Amino acid sequence: METGIRIGVVGVGYWGSKQFRVMQSIAGVTRVVAIDSRLPLLSGMAHLLASGRGYLSLQAALPHVDAVVIATPPATHVPVGLEAIRAGKHVLIEKPLATTAAGAQQLIEAAEDAGVTLMVGHTFEYNGAVRMLRELVQAQELGELYYLDSARLNLGLYQSDVNVIFDLAPHDISIANHVLGSTPTSVHAWGARHVDPRFEDVAFLSLAYDSIGVQAHIHVSWLEPRKVRQITAVGSKKMAVYDDTAAEERIRVHDKAALRGTDSVGSPGQVSYHHGPVTSPVVTFDEPLAVQAGHFVECLTTGGRPRTDGASGLAVVQVIEAAQLSLEQDRRVLIEEVVPCAGGPGVTVIPMSVGRGRARVAGEQRHPVGRS
Repeated sequence: METGIRIGVVGVGYWGSKQFRVMQSIAGVTRVVAIDSRLPLLSGMAHLLASGRGYLSLQAALPHVDAVVIATPPATHVPVGLEAIRAGKHVLIEKPLATTAAGAQQLIEAAEDAGVTLMVGHTFEYNGAVRMLRELVQAQELGELYYLDSARLNLGLYQSDVNVIFDLAPHDISIANHVLGSTPTSVHAWGARHVDPRFEDVAFLSLAYDSIGVQAHIHVSWLEPRKVRQITAVGSKKMAVYDDTAAEERIRVHDKAALRGTDSVGSPGQVSYHHGPVTSPVVTFDEPLAVQAGHFVECLTTGGRPRTDGASGLAVVQVIEAAQLSLEQDRRVLIEEVVPCAGGPGVTVIPMSVGRGRARVAGEQRHPVGRS
């Protein structure tokens, strides 16, 4: 009798093919199949049809899998996710979870009703360097945290269905939420369309985390001469830089600070500067995508709730939707203005509708998965 989990990867293009590769190496997974209508045309994938490891549609694959990884364009995440969930399958959906808060909420409620696991592909939360940055901030190794500054820049790749905020900012929003252990209360966004008249290719987001008194600033661009993947955390005692392009020193801690003294009568004095050494702590680094895949399978086996669950995905989508509204109306937008309406259509693409209210997110554990 065969024991283990069967996983289907929906959409095996650039990113989905990586998911397909990684899932095959995870303990507890006995079968991985590719699901894509383009399989006969994809390099290195056509043979999967003949071997029984490929399907042209999700409907055809559903009887043969226990869970699916959805790596299709963002506008399809809700309908594809709902089809799998309603068939009783567990789902891992790539970022962003949906294009609207209403769609994200619909997926959350469908998964709760079906008793299946819903996980979001916020891959950087499974990155060892990001975890270390969180530890430095949470342990107050940097002192009182002043702000986070994030840059995710490159020349391309331009997307045909979403702007640069939808494409790149989910990474930085999820990292900021993870590192700060909080979610923002408002966002102010600026963006511009230089090459494509439909979608912004450069944008700046200012996120206010009022509950902890911290700001996070995010710069994303498809129109830069160099590849930048960097986050700086500035504190009252030290500063830390996470550079994802620096394989040898992904985290550098700068023992630097600006200090204002007081004069003899207690009034603010001159600013002095502290300059100490730069250290690069050892970061245990495993491929984040593999760590994420292993966590997904572990949750299916034990019934545990994923670290990046539906609530995590909804929090990111709400910021993205609020940022889009901020672009349109040129103002700071409260996150609570973005409504995750229960039972809404969930397939709306930008421009997005807004309202008032807060999400209801349940916290039940899932039932373990396995076949015998």
